[in-house]
Amino acid sequence: MSVHPLPSSTPAAQGVDASGVHAFLDALEADPAIEPHSLMVLRHGHLVASGWWAPYSAERPHHLYSLSKSFTATAAGLAAAEGLIRFDDPVISYFPEFEADVTDPRSRAVLVRHVASMSSGHLAETLDRARETDREELVRGFLLVPPDRDPGTVFAYNQPTTYTLAAIVQRVTGQSLTDYLRPRLLDPLGIGEVAWQRDRRGRELGFSGLHAATDAIARLGQLYLRDGVWDGERLLPEGWVAEATRMHVANADGGTGGAPSDWQQGYGFQFWMSRHGFRGDGAYGQFCLVLPEQDAVIALTAATEEMQEVLNLVWEHLLPAFGPGPLAAPRPEDAALGERLARLALPPAPGKPAPPERTEEWSGAAFTPYGGVCAERPGLTAVDVTPLADGWRLTLTEGGHRLDLRLGGDGWSVGDEPVPTALSGGWTDPDTLVAEVVFLETPHRLVVTCSLADRTFTARWRTVPLDTRPLRAMGAPRGSV
Repeated sequence: MSVHPLPSSTPAAQGVDASGVHAFLDALEADPAIEPHSLMVLRHGHLVASGWWAPYSAERPHHLYSLSKSFTATAAGLAAAEGLIRFDDPVISYFPEFEADVTDPRSRAVLVRHVASMSSGHLAETLDRARETDREELVRGFLLVPPDRDPGTVFAYNQPTTYTLAAIVQRVTGQSLTDYLRPRLLDPLGIGEVAWQRDRRGRELGFSGLHAATDAIARLGQLYLRDGVWDGERLLPEGWVAEATRMHVANADGGTGGAPSDWQQGYGFQFWMSRHGFRGDGAYGQFCLVLPEQDAVIALTAATEEMQEVLNLVWEHLLPAFGPGPLAAPRPEDAALGERLARLALPPAPGKPAPPERTEEWSGAAFTPYGGVCAERPGLTAVDVTPLADGWRLTLTEGGHRLDLRLGGDGWSVGDEPVPTALSGGWTDPDTLVAEVVFLETPHRLVVTCSLADRTFTARWRTVPLDTRPLRAMGAPRGSV
């Protein structure tokens, strides 16, 4: 979180009808398929609405998944302005050690602009094939997967293209993405600590893995809304925003049943075109929406597989709330919205206190996976339940490592070691304990069910992590774990 708050204002003063924000919140919270985590709305450069659904909070970073890509593209734009890369150079020219291996003419014709716009000529995601080809060097693996069409002619959402762009930036700068961006982007914007996952080579992934607060998303969006200028200082090269946020190759990715899709409007340099404005987005509902016509930015984090529905709700409720000029004040809707945003909270998982007649049986009970192995988390081998003076301790053992969690009271029990979590739940009957573990720097929640009758447990994700990190590392990278 930044130590320099964004300028703030009432919704009415910036021409925002607070009743539209209320309606948007109502719709988000009424949809069982959407778990909102945070929302920030900026209009005319002022923060007019912000809130976090407890146990999520403003200062915590959140895994942005593919919204990371927009930060990677920004680093590439800065490197190009410094003459370190050129978008019309062949990718292979930055990796001369692969020259002898990469012989396919189309692979050799892939330019930096093609990986920046996901138009490498492949017709589908190449991540698995690239990894199978070379598990140690994903750039080489990617270049050894021959494109199906000429580069620049087709779009395919393709993680190794962004990874390659990130690898080029890190190679020519001699720095990680975060180190390169810190003095050029993050510090000038007032963005606090961020952390980016690395691969086994030590490279920051580029295509995913960035953990940053919602505030960082909002500031990036505002910078792009203002054509790369922040507080009167140009941070991004002139013309970069227009180039990065225009359609480079048409796409038809993500359409379902003929319904209008915000994934069919074209793709820029790691930004999506939307039915309104443009955006960066990441799996499970991480959004940076930039709306030039409304002079607005919306930053949002969530846990949902219904990302199109989130955008539909934005277009339905928030878009009409942006009026042409200030509204008459004072408006009770503004005060009510501020109060509502200050007390947002996710409901804790239901459950009763431990049954008194079975307390001794539950004390120190050990559970093994139902069926012999935990299907969604094979490395999770044991769950232990231990009484505490003020509740219970739930211990998850994965790969020989323990994750101790406290269960107590009616709300969320928050812990920070070894990874930020919040736990809630209780007994659904005398023989069954159900606890839900929220990993507070991610969109992910693990539901653990223990059965005393057969001393077994099950564990299932509400949203399945797209990487293979151990539970004890299910948060922003913090060195070795």
